[in-house]
Amino acid sequence: MSALETPAPPAPTPRRRKERATDSRAGARDAGRRPTTTIIVTAILVIVALYFLVPVYWVVINATKSTEDLFGTSGFWFGEDFQLWENITSVLTANNGIFPRWGLNSLVYSGIGSVLATYFAAAAGYALAKYRFPGRKFVYGLVLGGVLVPGTAVALPLFFLFSSIGITNTYWAVLIPSLVSPFGLFLASIYASAAVPDEMLEAGRLDGVGELGLFHRLALPQLTPAIVTILLFQFVAIWNNYMLPLVMLADERLYPITLGLDNWRAQTDRLPEFYQLTTTGALLSVIPLAILILVLQRFWRGGLTEGSVKG
Repeated sequence: MSALETPAPPAPTPRRRKERATDSRAGARDAGRRPTTTIIVTAILVIVALYFLVPVYWVVINATKSTEDLFGTSGFWFGEDFQLWENITSVLTANNGIFPRWGLNSLVYSGIGSVLATYFAAAAGYALAKYRFPGRKFVYGLVLGGVLVPGTAVALPLFFLFSSIGITNTYWAVLIPSLVSPFGLFLASIYASAAVPDEMLEAGRLDGVGELGLFHRLALPQLTPAIVTILLFQFVAIWNNYMLPLVMLADERLYPITLGLDNWRAQTDRLPEFYQLTTTGALLSVIPLAILILVLQRFWRGGLTEGSVKG
């Protein structure tokens, strides 16, 4: 070989070609990303996170204080005496132990209502997405209209309706309206149209599977991320519902936690110790929601990666 000749570069190995392709894709993603945009987006996310976390932090801190420290110390740091366990005991035993009854009522309303509402929303959304029938667009329009109507707007008409049939001041007065979720139905129909292939349903029909079997055995597993989302949204909405129980219920033993805590707060003018009961009760009311989110988050992760494709 002559001294002036330059040896040819070695052919790239498959591993090097893969690394170059990965680098090129990463460069394409980062090409339109500016440092200013990243800083602004991060700042907005931090502000939103503080907006949601600061009230929770305030409740956690002040649930450890006595009534005197609640007003005599900073709301964002501990008081002189750490009385969390004493406060929890006071909440659980106040008014002859009415708070555990409120918690059980909230679990009944939210648990039964969210499970049944999620099932009905998934079934109706699947039907709207996969079946063609007369009046389908009209039904879809009604669903969209239901999403736009706030729950407080229908509380009073529901009271007059339930009063005429004699079920006010009962569990049914709160449970029956909780079985309807227009948002859940809308979300389920959108997700079913994208996640449940028509070819899979046709293959099931050819194998002799009935329509109910198609829904329960083929469609529901594909709708798991949407079902979890609807379940969580409906559970939180029912758990935090205040207006409907306020209108429907008169018996304190039927109150959910939200209405019970407001009943305690209304007594703070003449009995200041109810401030501490309300604060600690609010802390206890957040715990079931936090547990539910932690338990269900793995289903979201699974749903997000179901349709991923390897590069």
